[in-house]
Amino acid sequence: MPATAESVPAAAGVPVIPAPPTPIRRTFGGASTPFRDGPDTDPPPTTPPPTTEPDLSSAVSGAQRGDEASFRLIYRTVQPGLLRYLRVLVGDDAEDVASEAWLQIARDLPTFRGDADGFRGWAATIARHRALDHLRRRGRRQREDVPVELVTAQLAGPDDTAGEALEAMSTEAALRLITGLPLDQAEAVLLRVVMGLDAKTAGRVLGKRAGAVRTAAHRGLRRLAEQLGAVEHLGERGDQQDRSARSRRT
Repeated sequence: MPATAESVPAAAGVPVIPAPPTPIRRTFGGASTPFRDGPDTDPPPTTPPPTTEPDLSSAVSGAQRGDEASFRLIYRTVQPGLLRYLRVLVGDDAEDVASEAWLQIARDLPTFRGDADGFRGWAATIARHRALDHLRRRGRRQREDVPVELVTAQLAGPDDTAGEALEAMSTEAALRLITGLPLDQAEAVLLRVVMGLDAKTAGRVLGKRAGAVRTAAHRGLRRLAEQLGAVEHLGERGDQQDRSARSRRT
């Protein structure tokens, strides 16, 4: 049985990592960030997240002072997107890797300096390093096919061309498509859309320039949009064939 966050013992001075909420389904902060201007520019500022979204910056500050409630709030805010990102990297081992990542996050939290976006990027960097270590230990290549139900997320999309892919990404077909993207595009889309990171922060996670991340995310979203269009076309043809068959029977 894979280890969950609850099965990881707390080290001295490290807050107990709470179990994730069940089921994990929510709209992630930053998910509606538009990509209107293509791969060479950052998206324009978006509206602030809903008032129900926890104040991550305040929670990080509280956790650094030793407040366990603040640490639990950080975990519940960041873990869902982090886990989906890890599932693309390590598949079924994502929960084990996430537990390792959170132990390091808890241990190194006093050294973190930055805002909410910086914390998301910092946590994603730690998780990615733990994932790569895990793959090296197992002698496995990075990423295998991932069941779509493990990555399902409700994502809000903007009204631009690339955003049409985002709008439909809550569908099962679109999530199957994202697991089939080239890894650099899949990671860029997940970090920018699921984790809500800007291009500069995502670039630090991946060890790439911000422009390279923008390009990869843009190409991934365009590819998703094209593939989703093909899927919808096939679906419409199937519906038409079903209607024709029913009319012949009547």
